[in-house]
This record gives sequence, structure tokens and C-alpha cells, in this order.
Amino acid sequence: MSLTLEQFAAQCHDAIKSNPGTAGREKVRELVRAALADADFVSTYIPEGTPERKVLFEDPEFGFTILAHAYEGAKSSKPHDHGSSWAIYGQAAGETIMTDWECLQRPQDGAPGKAKFIRDYVMKPGDAYLYEPGVLHSPERKGATRLLRIEGQNMDRVKRLPYEAVDLSPAAE
Repeated sequence: MSLTLEQFAAQCHDAIKSNPGTAGREKVRELVRAALADADFVSTYIPEGTPERKVLFEDPEFGFTILAHAYEGAKSSKPHDHGSSWAIYGQAAGETIMTDWECLQRPQDGAPGKAKFIRDYVMKPGDAYLYEPGVLHSPERKGATRLLRIEGQNMDRVKRLPYEAVDLSPAAE
């Protein structure tokens, strides 16, 4: 029998309730990986044609939000964090090139923060990564992708501050 959204949400809730810190979030990341391995779960909750951002569930006690995302073509974003929240990105279909960034300066007085490149890696179907509060990252998609994502709180209600990449190589000086 395939995993249902209700079962998945309950498992995530229990993991956060048992340990609201990093260990609980790592357990949720493992649950995301298990859900992504369930072809029926993916085809039911993250089918082709899913909007770019679709809220599937919002936990009434802890506020974490389960989302489905689908992107038809190429799309990228600048370095960003999730404010005081955390996020788990799970690749359901296609590939995402994820970049990790070092925060050199947080945004202040209306000016964007500064971020320095650390590394790129490719997220393939079944992969899931946890981004703790304040951790900078940026996704790039070169083609159609679908993701299962969990936000520690619904980011629709969180003001996020901009960052810009800075090149600190000797050639840039």
C-alpha cells in the first residue's frame, strides 16, 4: 500500500515532536527520501503539471509546511536562506544543481547581504537535503523538475532578505 499524505504528515509531525532540533529535522529528511522512493506517492502528490508552489499540508501545532513544486523549464534563484526557518528540498523528478554559499554579510539597512560560493552539487531523484536556519543556498534547474519540499514555517508569511554573490577570486580584484 502506498504512503498517503496524511501518513507522511503524521510521521513528520511525530519526528519534530520527538526532537524539535536538528535530529528531528534529519529524521524528516529521511522521511522525505522514503516518500520520494514511493512512485505512487510522487505521482499522486507531485504529478506533472503541479504548480510551481502548491501547499499540500500545514501542521497546526508546529507550523511546518509540506509543498509540491514543479518547474517546466530552466529556472534559477539567487543565494537565499529561509530566515529563522529551515527547509528540506527533495528531488522527485529531473535534476537540480544546488549551490551552497558562505554568508559574508547579512542584509542590513536595505542593502543585500553578501555571499561567497562554496560548492555546487546535483540533486537527483530520491535525494533530499536539509538547510538549517540561516544557511545560504540557491537552486538552478536546466529543465523540467519536480520537488517535495518542507519548510519549517510557511514562507509565504516570512519576509526574506536579498543576497548577492560576490567573486573574491584574485582575477576579480
